[in-house]
Amino acid sequence: MDLGIRGRTALVCAASKGLGKGCATSLAREGVNLVVTARGKEALDRTAEELRATYGVTVIAVPGDIATEEGRRAALAACPAPDILVNNAGGPPPGDFREWDRDAWVKALDANMIAPILMIRAVVDGMIARGFGRIVNVTSGAVKAPIAELGLSNGARTGLTGFVAGLARKTVRHGVTVNNLLPGPFETDRLRSLLEHGARAAGKSYEEMRSARAAANPAGRLGTIAEFGDACAYLCSAQAGFITGQNLLVDGGAYPGTF
Repeated sequence: MDLGIRGRTALVCAASKGLGKGCATSLAREGVNLVVTARGKEALDRTAEELRATYGVTVIAVPGDIATEEGRRAALAACPAPDILVNNAGGPPPGDFREWDRDAWVKALDANMIAPILMIRAVVDGMIARGFGRIVNVTSGAVKAPIAELGLSNGARTGLTGFVAGLARKTVRHGVTVNNLLPGPFETDRLRSLLEHGARAAGKSYEEMRSARAAANPAGRLGTIAEFGDACAYLCSAQAGFITGQNLLVDGGAYPGTF
């Protein structure tokens, strides 16, 4: 299936590895030129070179922290008029909410709510003027089914979800969609760190925790970043113009609800 976005330009945040890399890879395979950002320059440069060599698209690597004004400015200077924006950032640490002071909350909000909103603000009017835009925010399955020890993430990402719900109904008539992708358990460094945290608390090994997490999922396994990337690419496609303001769970059926 040709997704109809060959030759478009995408700005993909936190794209050096994990789910962000999955999104960048699937878009590159569809012929989308990329500007990719991440905090780690070495890993980002490796990913950019890999995508160039494999798919023959233009890939510009911009090291920086998208949660900071400096990082956003650098990314937007390299890609001021993207057709596609994939907002993504590392999640805040797990813990007990009694341990989190105001600074911890502000840091979580900066990374997982305010930064994506500011990125959207910077590019959405240009998308509207051009008559095409796709904005995908990588959030979390915890938006639908909160996880107690991820309170910082639950709060910040749910705030972003509420904001998107209003905006998405305003932009779609101009050819610009805004959607959220909600990952469940995927083979990423983020999941490994969460499982290691749980293993320490439970007095178990990481492998025990990983096996139990995979077995507990209705799919009987963890997700792959390629699967997640392909879901993102579809939401960015020409065919997805009638999908907006949605929260798409990609979790192997882990969420037990009807809606």
